[in-house]
Amino acid sequence: MALELERVTKRFGDFTAVDQLSLKVEEGTMYGFLGANGAGKTTTFRMILGLLTPTEGNISWNGRTISYETSPLIGYLPEERGLYPKMKVLDQLIFLGQLRGMKKSAAKSAALHWLDRFEVPQNTNKKVEELSKGNQQKIQVIAALLHDPQLLILDEPFSGLDPVNVEMLKKAIVDFRNSGATILFSSHRMDHVEELCEQLSIIHHGKQLVSGKLRDVKRSFGKQNVRIRADFPLLELESIEGVTTAHHSLEGAVFQVEDERVAHTLLQATLQKGPIRQFEIEEPSLQDIFIAKVGEGHA
Repeated sequence: MALELERVTKRFGDFTAVDQLSLKVEEGTMYGFLGANGAGKTTTFRMILGLLTPTEGNISWNGRTISYETSPLIGYLPEERGLYPKMKVLDQLIFLGQLRGMKKSAAKSAALHWLDRFEVPQNTNKKVEELSKGNQQKIQVIAALLHDPQLLILDEPFSGLDPVNVEMLKKAIVDFRNSGATILFSSHRMDHVEELCEQLSIIHHGKQLVSGKLRDVKRSFGKQNVRIRADFPLLELESIEGVTTAHHSLEGAVFQVEDERVAHTLLQATLQKGPIRQFEIEEPSLQDIFIAKVGEGHA
């Protein structure tokens, strides 16, 4: 077991930021941590890193407490950029690498490698404040990866990046996971978590609403999506018993249904109206699950 949180709670006075949170991140896996702003994600990350002390509960990594001694084995990308704006990029990366226990020559070699891989070698001798937000984010990511950590914690790693650079960063993260690293990351983009993570948790107001392997979470949700494309309106199908939500477009609609029996009823009702260009049963998306669970959490 790489990382384990057992009934972790963090209070700030009368406010409970994290409430009885438990999760297990297996070694060499990628774990998605989902929640709206203020859900408690960053507070949890700071407790894992030892920057905050839990009010209750235990946090362990490979059976021991994270401390100053384990710091060189951990990489952290904060949601808020923590770079020195007046410092040149290469000098800054070498400095941060040395703080993680790297020799200057090794830190320089690793920094140049990552600057080249992220296609920003032209920024080597520029000050951070001279870079675009997207390129600042790349430098921040390099700082987290530079020392080849065994545990990597990424708080909104894709923030400020365009789609091309998001794909570049995703490839780097997957390669890092494939090399044996354990990765825990948060993202507002459900599709990124769905694509990259084997396990996940959804938290809301500090409480854990969902936790487990992605396929198990989807299976336990109990609902499916039915996508129908047709050349006639499908609005009246919303009234069929067992249809929970519907999203219409110019080409058709996507209905969320309770089970395949309802999907069969939808098919029969649609065929009575005319020919169908597409009828497909899909598993629920992570976004469907998040909206449903966080909506229940608001109730």
